[in-house]
Amino acid sequence: MIIEPVWLTKMVLAHLLTDFILQPGTWVAERNRLHFRSPKLYLHGLVTSLVAWVLVGGQYWGVALIILITHTLIDGWKSYQPPILRFFLIDQLLHFTVIIACWLVLFVGNAGITHTLQYLNKQAPFWQILTAVIFLTLPAGILIGQFTRQWRDQIPNSESLANAGKWIGMAERIIILIFVLNNQYSAIGLLVAAKGIIRFNEKERPEVKTEYLVVGTLTSIGLAIVTGLLVKG
Repeated sequence: MIIEPVWLTKMVLAHLLTDFILQPGTWVAERNRLHFRSPKLYLHGLVTSLVAWVLVGGQYWGVALIILITHTLIDGWKSYQPPILRFFLIDQLLHFTVIIACWLVLFVGNAGITHTLQYLNKQAPFWQILTAVIFLTLPAGILIGQFTRQWRDQIPNSESLANAGKWIGMAERIIILIFVLNNQYSAIGLLVAAKGIIRFNEKERPEVKTEYLVVGTLTSIGLAIVTGLLVKG
């Protein structure tokens, strides 16, 4: 089984260059206004496929053609969606799925995929860590949200605060899980201290909001630490 990590890295590099650096804001604005009638939409797809083709080599013209078609379709679909994080993430996930699918077909193949799946099925730590990561994202966030509802309901405009806290909390819990798995408990202390400094710098904060933030933070950190310890066994 031949694995080509350099090829995959170059494809990811091509995507990052063309989607975030070589794409002017005026192209995005025109695409969002005209959708599939925008010439810039097709120009961007062409640039993306050409950069990928140049980086990985001329023999992969078929991959470049796939990138041209799928990238144009995905970006055209996204142009109809509101400019919110959810659709940005879906857009990027679709692009990377196409890249990884091309890599799997070219360099891994059915036998390689089967071998990899059989190997992963025997790796208990992989499944334990994956389960922990999934739990510490939305499931843990929902649990914490229910636990802190009595304080959140007393805060004006609490929905925006809860939405921001949801994403901060997920990132915080994943970072703490990584620290626990690597026995970096002092780093957890630094993370908590840094967050505390930011919180204490907020002025004129209602007492109920302080309670909500403290309870939510401690619950989030506690769940992440306990989950990490359970994974370590």
